[in-house]
Amino acid sequence: MPLTCIIVDDEPLAVKLMESFVAKTPDLELLGSFTDSVEAINAVKEQKPNLLFLDIQMPDLNGMELAHMIPAETRVVFTTAFKEYAFESYEVSALDFLLKPIRYNKFMVAVEKAKEWFAKSESPMPQSSAITHQPSALFVRVDGELRNITINDIIYVNGMKDYVMFYLDGESKPLITHLTMKAVEEMLPPEKFLRVHRSYIIAVDKIRKVDRNDCIYIGNEIIHVPDGYQDAFHKFLGTRTINKM
Repeated sequence: MPLTCIIVDDEPLAVKLMESFVAKTPDLELLGSFTDSVEAINAVKEQKPNLLFLDIQMPDLNGMELAHMIPAETRVVFTTAFKEYAFESYEVSALDFLLKPIRYNKFMVAVEKAKEWFAKSESPMPQSSAITHQPSALFVRVDGELRNITINDIIYVNGMKDYVMFYLDGESKPLITHLTMKAVEEMLPPEKFLRVHRSYIIAVDKIRKVDRNDCIYIGNEIIHVPDGYQDAFHKFLGTRTINKM
């Protein structure tokens, strides 16, 4: 069955372009197009499309606000002329982020991501509100530019006041950005990352060893797990340890 979609953009020309993309894309069915975001949200709630191609800057109700109101089974692909929204888009588990002017090849990449996401779900048209999407990459602002970081490349994150440092596979120096550890913790998938210290979040699959003093050896760092984080850390170790004492 085709994936269903709705287009929301306050610019009629942008809507026409997206409609033309949908029309020539196999396995994609357009349920409706809207230039009014308030009208659009009612249609989205009623029809529950698989995909919502959504502009961000709109009057009355902007795309980011609208994205918080949609059914859980609808995935969002943001369309905008402003790249500074890229990082914020992941806060609502956006499936993709298309920067205007949008080219058809980029549009198709987003559609393929959607197909893969639904294929991995229990059915092509998921009904369970428990299904959530975790992004495979994050945009991080470094020196005024947005760097695309693959989540699987993250070894650990180190926080220093209002800044965090991302230590990555294949990178000799960390990427430094103005962000809080709480924000990073909320963005990273909990099945892959664990906060083990006020200033450290680690990729659990990148741990080399843990010594008898609860010191974690990861990357080029040795991190001691303090008392306040040991219960959660020991619980994690219990799920991964074979020869338990």
